[in-house]
Amino acid sequence: MLTKSLTLTEQVARQIAGDIAHGVYPVGAKLPSGRVLAEQYGVSAAVIREVTERLRAQGLVQSRQGSGSVVLARTGAQGFQVPADIAVSREQLASVYELRMELEGGAAALAAERRNAADLEAMARALADLEHHQHHPEHGVEHDIAFHLAIAAATHNPFYQDLLQYLNLQLRLAVSTARANSRQLAGMTDAVHHEHVAVFEAIRDHDAPRARRMAERHLRQAASRLRLDSLFPASRQTS
Repeated sequence: MLTKSLTLTEQVARQIAGDIAHGVYPVGAKLPSGRVLAEQYGVSAAVIREVTERLRAQGLVQSRQGSGSVVLARTGAQGFQVPADIAVSREQLASVYELRMELEGGAAALAAERRNAADLEAMARALADLEHHQHHPEHGVEHDIAFHLAIAAATHNPFYQDLLQYLNLQLRLAVSTARANSRQLAGMTDAVHHEHVAVFEAIRDHDAPRARRMAERHLRQAASRLRLDSLFPASRQTS
């Protein structure tokens, strides 16, 4: 039975991880399709996508587009993980946003140096979808995350892609909250979109220093919209 103390994603992920640990899904076996899992647990396809990403981040499964998810191990890796309750701890959330500023600033700079036409097309597509949904933040979260992941992909460094994908998916609730807060302030949704465009234009122009600055500024502003900026060290607050 699903309870209200954990998010649906966390509950389903724990149940599937438990099934993997107990051999219900042995190593080398494929998990049921997303549609089957969604019906089995009574959740949406979006929740199952988040569950799959969480299991992948834990090293339990490997996902390949068009071929489903295959079990890699019975127990997850004990490496770096964001706490499951990150969205309710302002101090932890501020720390993760500070980490994102450094990581995504670096990713944007690398993307400016390495991006190709396909990378720019993926970013532009995500931006267009974001603009279309900018006044409906509950629909725009996926496109917001897609834009950041397109930047990570443009680094052509798989470790950047994996780590930033993990962080963005774990912070999905925070992204949703930030966009909802922006919607409540007149003109703020336009400002958020312009922040994204500024990052894109710097990457498009091969301007690595500007891409880094624009990415860091966007995330600093996102943290401010979540009222986290007061929790940063003095140097970060005034930068």
